Amino acid sequence: MPQNKSTQDPASAGATPDSQRKYAANRFSIAPMLDWTDRHCRYFHRLLSKETLLYTEMVTTGAIIHGKGDYLAYSEEEHPVALQLGGSDPAALAHCAKLAEQRGYDEINLNVGCPSDRVQNGMFGACLMGQATLVADCIKAMRDAVSIPVTVKTRIGIDDQDSYAFLCDFIATVAERGECDMFTIHARKAWLSGLSPKENREVPPLDYPRVYQLKRDFPALTIAINGGVKTLEEAKQHLQHVDGVMMGREAYQNPGILARVDSEIFDTQSKVMDNVAIIESLYPYIEHELANGTYLGHITRHILGLFQGVPGARQWRRYLSENAHKPGADVRVVEQALALVRSPRAELA
Repeated sequence: MPQNKSTQDPASAGATPDSQRKYAANRFSIAPMLDWTDRHCRYFHRLLSKETLLYTEMVTTGAIIHGKGDYLAYSEEEHPVALQLGGSDPAALAHCAKLAEQRGYDEINLNVGCPSDRVQNGMFGACLMGQATLVADCIKAMRDAVSIPVTVKTRIGIDDQDSYAFLCDFIATVAERGECDMFTIHARKAWLSGLSPKENREVPPLDYPRVYQLKRDFPALTIAINGGVKTLEEAKQHLQHVDGVMMGREAYQNPGILARVDSEIFDTQSKVMDNVAIIESLYPYIEHELANGTYLGHITRHILGLFQGVPGARQWRRYLSENAHKPGADVRVVEQALALVRSPRAELA
């Protein structure tokens, strides 16, 4: 079950101590995804991979400073875990970064890639690409406030500002003035109007060579690539050109892929757990969360895709979807769903 920060050290919670790492955690990471990568999702993903860097959903500075909930909550087992912030006020960002460091986060990431209207109205996200100096000032303020890494996730351009020269100017300004040395680049530009966030993830064409060139032109910077990565083989190919790979929706919709990340991407000797064992190891967390008022469906929605392509996967998804949200639903619902996967008469997904 999740441990309180004051009672358990991150290393003993399942994360590999930095001194024992062959590769940095950002060699492979899971993208921050709004409404998806919440703390329940991250706990589940950590069961599959001990090495992968996990990101929170984007959290705005306003929510942290003025919100009534605890927007920095996470489980110790999630390490290494990064907080993605949304905002454009250097002082507010520095304040939130300091709070996050005090809570034990391993990295602070500034969102300069989300193109939604709501985010633009708040003056953060992809629209900040057009204000490199402001982004630099935000990063510098956070770097001055904390000792943990402060990074940027951005696009290759916005609207008609999509030349390679524009991207280089942005990176150079943020790296030099903001002293930022780690960037994750979504290899698509963003249209700030005319496309929905979903369309902005699919319509603008991917340009991986541009990100590769960025790494060649800025060799001292740590550059990770994001966008359209669906297999570990693709990730390995990218790693021949850049320092890290960030996987998004594929990792969420087909989480079983994460079970091979530690051995294939981080070259560890860790044993790969089978999917049934992964779910069974989740039971204590589920029981702990239910005892604290969490609804079962808030946890199980993240595990629906685990048995993709396995006989019984369709029944697994259906049973959880139909029963996890019922009043009083508990871990027995997951046990019943798991029995459907184990059944030799289960239909193929």
